[in-house]
Amino acid sequence: MPQPRPFRQVDVFSTVPFMGNPLAVVLDADGLDDAQMQAIARWTGLSETTFVLAPRDPAADYRVRIFSPEMEFPFAGHPTLGTTHALLDAGMRPKGARIVQECGVGLVQIERGAGGVLAFEAPPCTTRSLVPALLPLLQTALGDAAAAGGTVVDMGIRWLCVPLPSAAACLAVHADIAAMTALLAASMADGLALYGAHGAGGPADYEVRALLSEHGALVEDPVTGSANACIAHLMAGADYRVRQGTCLQRDGRVSVNFRDGHAWIGGACLTVIAGTILA
Repeated sequence: MPQPRPFRQVDVFSTVPFMGNPLAVVLDADGLDDAQMQAIARWTGLSETTFVLAPRDPAADYRVRIFSPEMEFPFAGHPTLGTTHALLDAGMRPKGARIVQECGVGLVQIERGAGGVLAFEAPPCTTRSLVPALLPLLQTALGDAAAAGGTVVDMGIRWLCVPLPSAAACLAVHADIAAMTALLAASMADGLALYGAHGAGGPADYEVRALLSEHGALVEDPVTGSANACIAHLMAGADYRVRQGTCLQRDGRVSVNFRDGHAWIGGACLTVIAGTILA
């Protein structure tokens, strides 16, 4: 029998409403089965909906399951930060100095910074270079600016990370969806993560775009924690700042910091809807 459950909708990677990436969070999801969670995620229509459950690992503060309208993900970045924000907003008291999330890739560490900014430690990943035979398909999909090739980084979600000559080149990409769909299938990647550097005095250090193919249609994600985490794995070194969502009239802001060989992906979160959902 459906019952009222605490619900939040959070704008992630933004301090301004409607300028980041929205996330739906069902805060008390114990008792919901897989089909019910998938139905709710399909109904919200957002890129991800999360369901908070009692942890199984005693080290975790909570357990989360992450669903798109079509499938479950073992991990995703903006749902990690948005779910943590929603729980803190609802009064959760973490067990320790860091918040520990249990999800499909294991335990993920989250830290709170100044001004309510949250950051997650990027999970372990594997990498493989795009095979040379697929470079012509990559250039057909993205244009000649993608001549440097790319790297598939698997962090639970697999992003084909493609460096571009500049932020302007990144923003100028108009993907060929047929070639992109074929490229993703051939490279066994879930999406393309494009990145290019801004010049001195620019709005950020890098511009990032995350492109996906859904039923043969091009979809751009507004601001993407997992894509930025995968790119960070290839950029290990100096801290940097990212702008994402520009082509969608969003203004997502992501911080990438490196400590002891680990990347931390951070951003602000803002609750825009608080109430209950009947589920």
